[in-house]
Amino acid sequence: MRSRQEYIEVEGIPVEVVRKRIKHLNLRVYPPDGRVRLAAPLRTDEATVRWMVSSRLEWIRRQRARLMGRPRPGIPTMLPGETHYFLGRPYKLDIRENCRRQGVKLNGDSILELHTRGTAHTTQRVALLQDWYRQQMQALLPELITKWEPVIGMRVAECRIKKMKTRWGSCNIAAHRIWLNLELIKRPVLSLEYVLMHEMTHLLERYHNAHFYALMDGFMPDWRQHRAALDQTTPSV
Repeated sequence: MRSRQEYIEVEGIPVEVVRKRIKHLNLRVYPPDGRVRLAAPLRTDEATVRWMVSSRLEWIRRQRARLMGRPRPGIPTMLPGETHYFLGRPYKLDIRENCRRQGVKLNGDSILELHTRGTAHTTQRVALLQDWYRQQMQALLPELITKWEPVIGMRVAECRIKKMKTRWGSCNIAAHRIWLNLELIKRPVLSLEYVLMHEMTHLLERYHNAHFYALMDGFMPDWRQHRAALDQTTPSV
């Protein structure tokens, strides 16, 4: 049996319980709506599951209140003057239509120009910007990986980029493959480095335990500061 899923309710809070082949209980509250999920070893009984949730109720309520009170990002209009972020800095969008070549470029420290061949609709403009974000992140990653491999003492076989709803990154330990959320290109470079370092540390330690956090303390002593900055937005690692 690989995993099984069920739902319980503890003091009015619905909890998704997933039993799978892991060693420890792992309780998380997910943005944007405060969904509660408990991952538990396959043989964990319901009493233990309920005890775990009950013992963390105060923390769960704080996390849900914080997440549900947080303004959700709106759908981009892709109209001139709209603010978009790149490496932690805000840029005002400038649309240039009927250009020979379409694409995106930065104009100074405050303008992000989006060039289209014709009169592009919103979906096309979003796609152009997302493609540019992906190109910029792909260009940054090799240097960052080269920087962190000797620090951590592990080699990354492959690093891929994709859109993720609830996580900043993930790691396939067996394949030494790391996935990073495309949204990280909008955050400061140190935020991107923190998530990369976090996932690379999993190549040494699978679980979020004392050993894992001790390793991160050695690799990046101020990692908690970068995690806190990312916690102000969605998703999380």
